[in-house]
Amino acid sequence: MLLEPENTLFVRGATPALLLAGAPVHAALPPLTAPDGAIPRCEGWSIVPRLTLCVVDGPGDHGVLVPALAAPVAGGSDDGTAPGHMADWCDDTERAGGAVVLSLDRLPQTLDWPALLASGTTRGGFVPVLD
Repeated sequence: MLLEPENTLFVRGATPALLLAGAPVHAALPPLTAPDGAIPRCEGWSIVPRLTLCVVDGPGDHGVLVPALAAPVAGGSDDGTAPGHMADWCDDTERAGGAVVLSLDRLPQTLDWPALLASGTTRGGFVPVLD
């Protein structure tokens, strides 16, 4: 299922993240329980980070495609949607061996990680790169 890039936020870092808003896979992802900030692994899920298209694939028919080149990328030296920013996010994801994928009702105005991890409505976890 295709998810519009404006319903996503790619976040750069040592452990990169992908935030999904209104994703059709929301109910299929596990409820996020992150005691002490430890993000659990999403068993049966994988991510394929590419410059033009990011694929989050789950068990069965569950999955989402994001036209990544047009999606916003946060983190790094400045925020933006230039191809270099997405290429850097893809590199971060490959280095980390995956990304934290969080499914939310809507994207937050500011990234408040403790609030996202303790909201009770966030679903997801660490999704490894497809081997």
